[in-house]
Amino acid sequence: MIQEVVNFFQISEGISIFNLIIYAVLIAAYSVFIWKFYKFLARKNIIFLNLTQYNKTKHPLGNKILHSLLFLAEYLIILPVMVVVWFVVLGVFLIILSKEQSVQQILLITAAIISATRITAYISEDLSKDLAKMFPFTMLAIFLLTPNFFLLDQLIPRFLEIVNFFEHILFYLVFVLIIEFLMRLSDTIISLFRSE
Repeated sequence: MIQEVVNFFQISEGISIFNLIIYAVLIAAYSVFIWKFYKFLARKNIIFLNLTQYNKTKHPLGNKILHSLLFLAEYLIILPVMVVVWFVVLGVFLIILSKEQSVQQILLITAAIISATRITAYISEDLSKDLAKMFPFTMLAIFLLTPNFFLLDQLIPRFLEIVNFFEHILFYLVFVLIIEFLMRLSDTIISLFRSE
């Protein structure tokens, strides 16, 4: 009975409606995730806690300085957690979708993509969005158009290899945080002098 149902949905040898459904759902899920991911990563202001509501200073200069310090604190406390999440998620996708690159190269590419996206977010959010989505969607196209691209037996050793690069991962995470801090500090100083 089950075989008859499977045969009914068989389009041709080796291709069925079930394969089509699985591919469509996986591509849609990946695309929605990348869409949410890049929209979040590419925003200049990614944290909206509004700690400045606790600023009760009446003096204009003191108010500006305290406002700037509270704003920077949001990025020093919460941003590191967010960077780790971005790095892990993008790194996992690149490890899964990249066949030729070494794990060390993938970690470098992941850090470079996140850093470049955060730098361009301060210049143009549209440019940053394009950059953040370009690489993951290009990897999806390569994955779909390359036969035998995804082999599970090659994937597990690659994930186990990550342990050997723990120091590299820490370096890359710190690098991304320093880039974000310098961009935020520069933007805050420029805003401080632009405002009245």
